[in-house]
Amino acid sequence: MLLAELRHLFRRRRIQALLVVLALVPIAIVVALKLSGGPTRGEGPTFLNQVTNNGVFAALAALVITLPVFLPLAVSIVAGDAIAGETGLGTMRYLLIRPAGRSRLLAVKAATVVAFCFAATAVVAAAGLIVGSILFPVGRVTTLSGDTLSVWSGIGRIAIAALLVALSLLGLAAISFFASTLTDVAIGAMAATLGILILSGILDAIPQLSAIQPWLFTHNWLSFGDVMRTHITWTGITKNLGLQAGYVVVFTSAAWARFTSRDVLA
Repeated sequence: MLLAELRHLFRRRRIQALLVVLALVPIAIVVALKLSGGPTRGEGPTFLNQVTNNGVFAALAALVITLPVFLPLAVSIVAGDAIAGETGLGTMRYLLIRPAGRSRLLAVKAATVVAFCFAATAVVAAAGLIVGSILFPVGRVTTLSGDTLSVWSGIGRIAIAALLVALSLLGLAAISFFASTLTDVAIGAMAATLGILILSGILDAIPQLSAIQPWLFTHNWLSFGDVMRTHITWTGITKNLGLQAGYVVVFTSAAWARFTSRDVLA
């Protein structure tokens, strides 16, 4: 059942188009850097001004740039459509005819959303790494601590960073997944999720709200950059992962409670 859902998800034209668009973002950024000669040191997102010296950093710059908007948008689309999309198309009743039960169906749908989070992040990182390596020189990777790592060690750190970004998206995915169980209109779940994302970003930017900011799911999203230190600093990373786990538990539980008790009419 899970394999069938995964095949169904990744064979859909709009999902393939979504992944292509995500891949084009780092490609466009790196090409623009190549044509412009690179940004002035100290300007632009983290790692961006290091891309021209080492193409490996294009993967990290791509993750930094896509994490606030592009990746959350893609995840919101997929998670918001997971349940509401089936109901809106009138196919949910046919899915429930199978002797799998609602809980298993919900678990499979949630697993496909998680798989998309990892796939989308991997596409962004891989596209940045490939195009960066083609257009710029590749050499030893300078860490944020000032030391250097071998190219393969640096790529290993980038892989860890991509994994952390994918895990950081799970809290948002859980919110969108829950919203998908509340409506029969997928666009409504997507819009609600994006509204919550924007609200979290606004609240996180107001200094007077520092008391609640550690509880916002976007607060430590950029903590993955700490893997690029000589000795990885895990404090922000563990706080972020713990917070995401809390959001996942709360909102997937709410999604289960809603989906297993609702009347399915379509």
